[in-house]
Amino acid sequence: MEQLISTPLRGNELILGKLLPYFAIGFVDVLLAVLLGEFLFRIPLRGSVGLLFGMASIFLAGTLSLGMVVSVLSKNQLLANQLAMVVTFVPSLLLSGFVFAIANMPKPLQLITYLIPARYFVSLLKGIYLKGIGLEILAGEAMLLAAFGAGMVFLANATFKKKLE
Repeated sequence: MEQLISTPLRGNELILGKLLPYFAIGFVDVLLAVLLGEFLFRIPLRGSVGLLFGMASIFLAGTLSLGMVVSVLSKNQLLANQLAMVVTFVPSLLLSGFVFAIANMPKPLQLITYLIPARYFVSLLKGIYLKGIGLEILAGEAMLLAAFGAGMVFLANATFKKKLE
């Protein structure tokens, strides 16, 4: 990050330049997952493709911005990697409803899952991909995911500007 700070670019330009390649990679990953589900595993996409990719875009923007916040606040790359795993990957894997059903978790963990953005994304994916549900039913999850995405983008810009000063 220190080398990037010395460039003549503004903070939001640096953040955008850092995030866009990872956003593109994430988008390709979503596309591959949909194609593999459709053609290899014969799981039909029942809902809107545009809605699915729109929600994936919001989730990617939010999680990548959260990664940027972790990166800016960390002292070095090793700490940033370890912190990112603890803050994002492990809770998302265990508490999103992807691996373990939330209804089967103890009540305190069920309450904690409301703080995990992946919970809403997994719910959206199940609704759109498997059930063909639209925004008329999934609006609550979509709004919470959008709030997370917007909040993280704002926080990434704010923490990076503070770091520059």
